[in-house]
Amino acid sequence: MRLSVLTAVLLGCASLAGCASSTTPDTALAIKPSRETTSSVAKGGGPVPEVAVGESKVKADGAEMLAWAGPVPETHVFETVAKQAAIPSERPADALAAEEPSEGRSRKRSRVYSQQFRDAHPINFGKRAPKHYQVHGVDVSRWQGDIDWVKLRMQGANFAFIKATDGGDHLDPMFQKNWRRAKEAGIKRGAYHFFYWCRVASSQAEWFIRNVPKDPDALPPVIDAEYNGESRCKKRLTRAQYVEKIRVFAEILERHYGKRPIIYTAPDFYADNLSGELKEYPFWLRSVAAHPSKRYPNRRWVFWQYSGSGLSHGVSGKIDLNVFHGSEDDWHNWLAGQSS
Repeated sequence: MRLSVLTAVLLGCASLAGCASSTTPDTALAIKPSRETTSSVAKGGGPVPEVAVGESKVKADGAEMLAWAGPVPETHVFETVAKQAAIPSERPADALAAEEPSEGRSRKRSRVYSQQFRDAHPINFGKRAPKHYQVHGVDVSRWQGDIDWVKLRMQGANFAFIKATDGGDHLDPMFQKNWRRAKEAGIKRGAYHFFYWCRVASSQAEWFIRNVPKDPDALPPVIDAEYNGESRCKKRLTRAQYVEKIRVFAEILERHYGKRPIIYTAPDFYADNLSGELKEYPFWLRSVAAHPSKRYPNRRWVFWQYSGSGLSHGVSGKIDLNVFHGSEDDWHNWLAGQSS
């Protein structure tokens, strides 16, 4: 793979130690140690991309550069309730040169492939089994390694949520490659952020925005809200504090991307903190042993993660499997409503 000049510069730069934001513009870019270690870092090892991204900062024409998102704005604005947020500029245009501009293109319905996934640990979900849903998809991170996205789509991955960021200082090293190649394969894709509860919500939102392109064809951004057993920060918040952090993060992203973020969660975190909360947001629910209606009573959902042990051509090892809540027509109508 031929490296661009920007990538070569990024590879030769110092690694980023942190990006925790404070409440004043003067200290907004101060690099401070975090009380949390992102799970992707703590695990160590794992597949390595052709080019490492998101771990360096350099000077280009006198402007500070961070990851591959472009110059850091000179002025940052912070508010505890996120009424306004600093919006960094887009990454260099050549970073994803393969992506075509959506303006002026006719919007055609993309083909929906029927799912042909297998499961290493299949579950009997009864009458409301995942196979009865028409639109299937996946979610991926560095742990899936080098993915053949064309094969994955033909297996039934009509959408993909791609791991982008953790906390306020880590970018999944496969994100850039996965983001580009999923779109090249015709898969509808969105990015997700793994939230760290000892980090300021606004600083995490900034980090996500710095690293995830503003693509009008992308699915809404996702906040992964669950307990983090890998973190050195063991502090537990109140229900109101968890909800407030999620809302602050989500509001900043919605203003930037023009799409209401999706909240991903798991049964234990939901029962403790989110049942009956944030009803204005779409939910993506993890439920690998029963239908979501049994684990999340009275909660409307858009996506259901039904397996963490899926098997598919195009991926080595296991992959998370998901379905969209609705028919194929519902899927296309929902996509049309997400276009911006």
